[in-house]
This record gives sequence, structure tokens and C-alpha cells, in this order.
Amino acid sequence: MRLRTFASFGFGFAAGVLSLAMALWWSGRLTVPRAPQTSLLRIAEPETSTAILRNPPPVVSTPAPPLVELEKSARLAMPVTGVDPSKLHTNFEELRSGHRHEALDMMAPRGTPVTAVAQGNVVKLFISKQGGLTVYQFDDSQTLCYYYAHLDRYAPGLQEGTLLRKGDVLGYVGSTGDASPNAPHLHFAIFKLGPEKQWWKGTAVDPLPYFK
Repeated sequence: MRLRTFASFGFGFAAGVLSLAMALWWSGRLTVPRAPQTSLLRIAEPETSTAILRNPPPVVSTPAPPLVELEKSARLAMPVTGVDPSKLHTNFEELRSGHRHEALDMMAPRGTPVTAVAQGNVVKLFISKQGGLTVYQFDDSQTLCYYYAHLDRYAPGLQEGTLLRKGDVLGYVGSTGDASPNAPHLHFAIFKLGPEKQWWKGTAVDPLPYFK
């Protein structure tokens, strides 16, 4: 009997509280507290490399030495006495018997002395069908090979291994080999040597700029 009484009282009390709460909520007097909103701090993003790529700094290149200075440092002596270098014209690209000439012809009377264009050793004295009597000389750095062809004869005492200084006589203008007997001249060529330092093999270089 008591249990029923307490149950009825509890149910009634709960119903009353609920009714009161609903009435207050409906009237706007009852609000549910909300957790305070926490503001999120925006961290500044570091600059990426994209901005750098869009506006690259100017490239500063080291200027190459003037060409005239390079020519002066590599200036060669005229190998044929009496030839004016200002009157020479290049025939490096001309075709001779189906191949490029790759040399400079200097016309002169037969027997005109031929002198070394720079200091270096004679590495080969050679007689060929095309070049006739020839001299191959390396420069002191063994970077370039100087080739003298169509010689009439060698200078007395010239042999392989001889050290030639600039201006030393090594032979005389002629027309040996396939040169015309009526047009004696010096066929002069320059080859850039490879790592093997082969006297018969290299990259041909136009000689004319070395004299002007």
C-alpha cells in the first residue's frame, strides 16, 4: 500500500516538473547552454617555391673573352717568306678531288723558305701521293698539329724529334705530290689533336684566323 502511494507521488512529481519545463521552454525563458566556440587561428603558410619559379632571378653569365684576344694569344708566324696575310683568302671549304680542302694554300716561288709557325717538335716526316714531302709538327702543348705539304725539299739536318722554334726554316716551297708543277705553293693545315695524339688524325681547323 505504501509502495503504491510513493510510486503515485513520484510519477506525479515528475510529470509536474516536465510540464513546467516544457512551458518555460515554449515561452523562451529556458535556454540550453552551448559550449563556447573556439576560434581557429589561421597559421600563415610559408612561401613555396612556386612563387620563386614564377619570378626567377635573372641569370648572370660570365662574359666570354673577346674573340680578338683569343686570336692574339694564338697568333701564328707566317710560314712563307714574303706572303702578306692580309691578302690571303680562305679556301678551307673548297672541294678538291671530291673532299674538303681543309687547309690554306700560300703561293710562292719554288725554293722560298718555309718556317715554323710556332714552337714545337717535328713528330713525322712523311712522303705521300697527295702531299708529297710533308712535315707534321706538334705545338708545345700537344694540342695542335701543324701540317706543311708539297715541300720541294727539307731543311738540312731536319729529322723527327727536332725542336723547331717560331721562325726556324724546316723546308722550301715546292710542288711535290699532287700539286701542279706550274703552281708551287705551301699547303698548310692545322689539326686539333685527340687524346691519342695521333699525327695523322685530328679535327681540321681553318688556319686563316690564326694569321689575321
